[in-house]
Amino acid sequence: MSHSKTISLKDVYRLWLPLAGSWLLMGIESPMLAAFVARMVYPEITLATWGSLVYPISLVVEGPIIMLLTASTALAKDMPSYKKLFKYMLTMSLILTLIHILIAFTPIFFFVASDLMNVPESLLEPGKIGLQIMTPWTLMIAWRRLNQGVMIKHGSSNMVAIGTTIRLITLLLVLSYGRWFSNFSGIVTGSSAVALAVTAEAIYAQLAVRKILRKTLPKENISDQITRKSFTKFYLPLAITPLASLLIHPVGSAGMSRMPEALPSLAAWPVVYGLVFITRSMGFAFNEVVVALLPRPNGKYELLRFTRILAFSTSAFLALLALTPVGSYWFIYISGLSNDLAYLSSITLIFAIIMPCYQVYQAWYAGLLVNKNQTNGISYAVLLYAIIAIIGLWIGTHFATFPGIYWAVNVFVFAGLSQTLYLRYSYKKIGYNNGKI
Repeated sequence: MSHSKTISLKDVYRLWLPLAGSWLLMGIESPMLAAFVARMVYPEITLATWGSLVYPISLVVEGPIIMLLTASTALAKDMPSYKKLFKYMLTMSLILTLIHILIAFTPIFFFVASDLMNVPESLLEPGKIGLQIMTPWTLMIAWRRLNQGVMIKHGSSNMVAIGTTIRLITLLLVLSYGRWFSNFSGIVTGSSAVALAVTAEAIYAQLAVRKILRKTLPKENISDQITRKSFTKFYLPLAITPLASLLIHPVGSAGMSRMPEALPSLAAWPVVYGLVFITRSMGFAFNEVVVALLPRPNGKYELLRFTRILAFSTSAFLALLALTPVGSYWFIYISGLSNDLAYLSSITLIFAIIMPCYQVYQAWYAGLLVNKNQTNGISYAVLLYAIIAIIGLWIGTHFATFPGIYWAVNVFVFAGLSQTLYLRYSYKKIGYNNGKI
């Protein structure tokens, strides 16, 4: 697609669709894992361990490198830039992997899991094993996100979807082996499947991007050279964004573990979160589309039209699941939950209906801010989200009289709406400062 060509709604859809497919496949990952381990021994323990310990801690450790996808999409304009970004990616991911190792293989784990998060004692040993298996996770995520940004930047978003398909197939194969052909526990099977799947995707991304690096990316600088100082100024606010958000996962687990019906809430949480993530993933996929297409002629107008359509459609779909028997069918027959856990999950889903809608608008406003090189507003918005969520969860540990998962989801929804409104305010503030909106 030419950078000078006027874009249409169809162009937005064409770039977004492979990315949405990729995010959708990633979204299926969590429900698929839950569906397998829910049919293995001690399903409630395994689901609670994965949802309250292994996955949240792994996400928090990798948090600072998640936005490499956005950075690569925005900055990987030539080979010198790519090489600099690769160097920074490698440095960050190795440091974060060391942190992961310290948590997973030393007594720091018990301090984090038991003292800070207060998870039930029955989850500690399987949680430690799962976290140890997940050691490659951060490096593999960083590696493939850097290369996926290059693919998106240069119009090859279909490669991203292919990589995610490889990841999902690998996940399915390992889960199937663990379920039917081994005596591995659910947490060993699930953690191994996720770690191997993301490794397969990272290897594919490196192989696939080589053609772009060799034939498409200019060999000499065509833009300002990236320095450590300029990269830090651009990336640090972006890195804080997912880190603050992802900290909420273990904080949410810590909060629910101190509220009524702790174990059922922790067991239902990864299943509900996985289903909500599928619908929110359509908005996650939109962020890089905004960054890539906003500078094009007519880009802002068509992207805003697409924002409104996508926001309404995704929340309407989640409402269909939450307010009809389809949701209960999913939780009982697809996820394999008991009737009690399925009921708990179905009620929780109703509270989350608005989440996909505001996720799309977050992607829209964040993309606008990135385009203006004003990433501080994104960080402040996420910090606002984190502060509201932490305070809300703390209040719940003292006053909640119903299942903790109900309280936690409503807190997250209120915090997410506040984050979205602050992003809007940050963008409008730029317009006011420039004498226009």
